Amino acid sequence: MLDNLRKKMNAGYENLLRDFRSLRTGRASVTILDNIMVEAYGSLVPLQQVGTISAPEAKMLSIQIWDSSLVKPTEIAIRNSPVGLSPVVDSQVIRITIPDLSEERRKEICKLAGKYAEQTRISIRNIRREGMDEIKKQEKNGEISEDQLKRLSEDVQKLTDEFIKKIDSSQTIKENEIMKI
Repeated sequence: MLDNLRKKMNAGYENLLRDFRSLRTGRASVTILDNIMVEAYGSLVPLQQVGTISAPEAKMLSIQIWDSSLVKPTEIAIRNSPVGLSPVVDSQVIRITIPDLSEERRKEICKLAGKYAEQTRISIRNIRREGMDEIKKQEKNGEISEDQLKRLSEDVQKLTDEFIKKIDSSQTIKENEIMKI
């Protein structure tokens, strides 16, 4: 059961790291566009599914859109995203110059990082609660003893504390990266 909880918590933590990679830090990185969804063919699809994204220069991203009818929806999706970028359209290519971050924008991005981290902490705590409920149910059904309940409860709490510490550490690293640029 602990292995299952560890897998769930690790999946949540990996999602947090993916969200952190999508936060803008002043350098051109194709991952900052990972969470952008484009209205295409009647549904929302990830930006990566409408074109090829590259970083030809340190401060520029380029997106080669495969279908010309998706250029405008892609531009709109980028403009309306919380990433704060201004795309420039040139035929079927969208170019994005990555501007230097102002102090105010860095603080906004740090707040977003904090929001992502808190959502992940809540997710981890919910997984802990599910694990504790399962342990209590097993004890109630006579599958485990009261001593085993206490030991397993402590193990679940240690696992939770381990992941919360990892989240806090990752958040601090990301915020330092954002603020020192």
